[in-house]
Amino acid sequence: MKILRNSLKILVVLIILFAAFGWYYKITLEPKYAGELVIENLKEEVTIYFDDIGVPHINANNQQDAYVALGYVHAQDRLWQMELIRRIAAGRLSEIFGKDLQRVDQFFGGLGIEEAANKTIANLDKTSPSYILSQSYLNGINQYIENGKTPLEFNLLGIEKEKYTLKDMYNVFGYMSFSFAVAHKTDPLLTEVKEKLGASYLEELLSVESKYLTINKKSVPKEINATISNAVNAIMNDLPVSPFIGSNSWVIAPEKTKNGKVIFANDPHIGFSQPSVWYQNHIKTPDFEIYGFNIALMPFPLLGHNKEYAYGLTMLANDDLNFYIEENNPDNSLEYKTVNGFQKYKFREKTIHIKNEPDTTFQIKVSKHGPIMNGLIEHVVDERPIAMHWIYTQLPNEMLEVSYGISHSKSLSDFKKAVSKIHAPGLNVMYGDAKDNIAWFSSAKLYQLRDSLSSKTYLNGASGEDEILGFLPFSENPQAINPDKNYVYSANNQIDTVRGKLYAGYYQPQDRAKRIVEMLEQKNNFTKKDVEEMIYDVKSSTVSEISNNLLKYVDKSKLSPSEKMAFSILEKWEGTYLKSAVAPTIYNRFLYEFLAATYKDELGESFDLYINSQLQDQALPIQIDREKSVWWDNVSTKDKIEKKEEIIHESYVNAILFLQNQLGENVEGWTWNKVISVEYEHAIGKAGGVLRALFNVGPFETIGGNEVINNQIFKLDSSGIYKVNAGPSTRRIIDFSDVDNSLAIVPTGQSGRVFSKHYKDQAEKYLNGEFVKMSINDADVKKGKNVLILKPKKE
Repeated sequence: MKILRNSLKILVVLIILFAAFGWYYKITLEPKYAGELVIENLKEEVTIYFDDIGVPHINANNQQDAYVALGYVHAQDRLWQMELIRRIAAGRLSEIFGKDLQRVDQFFGGLGIEEAANKTIANLDKTSPSYILSQSYLNGINQYIENGKTPLEFNLLGIEKEKYTLKDMYNVFGYMSFSFAVAHKTDPLLTEVKEKLGASYLEELLSVESKYLTINKKSVPKEINATISNAVNAIMNDLPVSPFIGSNSWVIAPEKTKNGKVIFANDPHIGFSQPSVWYQNHIKTPDFEIYGFNIALMPFPLLGHNKEYAYGLTMLANDDLNFYIEENNPDNSLEYKTVNGFQKYKFREKTIHIKNEPDTTFQIKVSKHGPIMNGLIEHVVDERPIAMHWIYTQLPNEMLEVSYGISHSKSLSDFKKAVSKIHAPGLNVMYGDAKDNIAWFSSAKLYQLRDSLSSKTYLNGASGEDEILGFLPFSENPQAINPDKNYVYSANNQIDTVRGKLYAGYYQPQDRAKRIVEMLEQKNNFTKKDVEEMIYDVKSSTVSEISNNLLKYVDKSKLSPSEKMAFSILEKWEGTYLKSAVAPTIYNRFLYEFLAATYKDELGESFDLYINSQLQDQALPIQIDREKSVWWDNVSTKDKIEKKEEIIHESYVNAILFLQNQLGENVEGWTWNKVISVEYEHAIGKAGGVLRALFNVGPFETIGGNEVINNQIFKLDSSGIYKVNAGPSTRRIIDFSDVDNSLAIVPTGQSGRVFSKHYKDQAEKYLNGEFVKMSINDADVKKGKNVLILKPKKE
């Protein structure tokens, strides 16, 4: 008994010591939200009020001090995120994660992002406000590195902290630009469809019908294995940082609002991760104010507002990346053919440092069109040299000036001038102001190719006939300012004509755009509450029509009672993705079976890539309409030519059989919440176990689905389980009749520090469609209980 008592005493002591150690470790890693700090390079004292969700409200007497402060607090909440994102374009992930990410480093290291950054930085105006304030921001980050608390992730992975430079900032611009691009996923696939299956297969995939387009109008037989696109897609999936995907935005003019002032809404769609993509902050000086949403290592917000105007963005989805087939000199593989004779390839050498492994060095061969992809991606079997021509690295980069300009504009005219400098990625930039103006600008360096040339398959690099003929002036880009319909919107949908024809791109299907227009056309007295409900909407404007068009070809007389019940549920579906709905579960499995039966025999390993592309989304309703199609025939059944009716009926029966095996015989129990979920994964939490429980947020049930306004993006595959991997990275609503009470929400929380109370304090609200206030009123801001004073260091 005595031994037992002593053992219990020892156990209690150990528990107390462990708890004390955990408590001490936790408080030493929490961000500092209150108190005083002495900071170098400040001219005057800066006061930072942290609100209830951890957003810093920075009050300074000049902008340089404000941006030093922003860099410091941004780093204390998001230094780990900064570290990850700066390493991607530089090819430095293997240093911390090991050889598994070597192929990612080799790919990004070869794209020319760093070389483009060096060229841009060498030509920057060192006296410009954007340069001076960027250096102040970097100074704040680097002071935190010197004096602040090291994030847990650095300790776990043994990372030495390094100071940040402008080059790191430009590497982030480069990564962001590449993740917006779509051509690298589809151009190689389409080229192989054309070359291995024939032009008729390609034409059906690329055909467009106007009845399936909501156009953003301006006012003013061999198996396919697309090795490049499959490899790049796998690389993007391996990244520990979120890729940029899509977005919604709409701005309502005073004539359509109850209070007679502009209402602005925006929810950019980005891959989900933890921490959340955006860092909220509010800067106020005597001559400047902005409430912004910043990406890691970007001093100027890409989303923002103040009492005078609001702005945001969606992905334009224009084609700013092309592939060229080069032709080597048969007598000298170091040269390639041009219209002016053979030209020498340029060579770049890169070294990758790999954790616990020897360094590896590789060489990039570069033509005038760009890097040769055969050397950058493993398993590229095409014997022809394939060069990637990317507008981002080909033209001067002014993104620092752009981001400064849009956040510091004094008028709509200033704002338009700033967005006109965007070259890549292409963006739909949305605008609304207190003076009753609304605007949409498609902002990119649009270009012209010769007539009839498609940029969606490989171009001829040797002939000289497939080169860009010229870039269009910004005045010709589709845009709208105060249009008669009294609203502007964007959902990554097809933009209006350029020089008499629709401009080519990788636009999303009309689903979200159509739904936005439907809802905006319903009334002329919108309130902020109406827009809150609209931005959380989960009704598709197209899927009920698509599913009913498929059901027309299902022979009901041959169905079992369970199959008939499922048929009835799907037939009556209005397209709403609620947790308790059964129809979405049936529809998505039916859709998968239909796509597999139609395309998988020809596409082979590239099938999963195709069915999760915007190309498939665009082609789907058109394909269902076709009575005759080269895709209907199953190439594996040589003695039989399949008909559309047979394919669709069999797909439906297979879908119901799958769901019975997955979810049981009770059709009414096949609710959407049983197959869809969302988890916000941290790069370290992906390891699973205790690390998953500590770092990840979720999993949760969710409402929504692919291509509804509350876009919960998942990959359709054979599993029948839909893990949401992307969606609204923030939801923002600014009502200029009550701008002090504007609203926002992010998926998890403001802080990236796992022990901060703001690590995941917005998660439940986000999932429920709730919002928190974006305070810019002085009285509200100064109610904050946590106040951090930054004092200048005395000489």
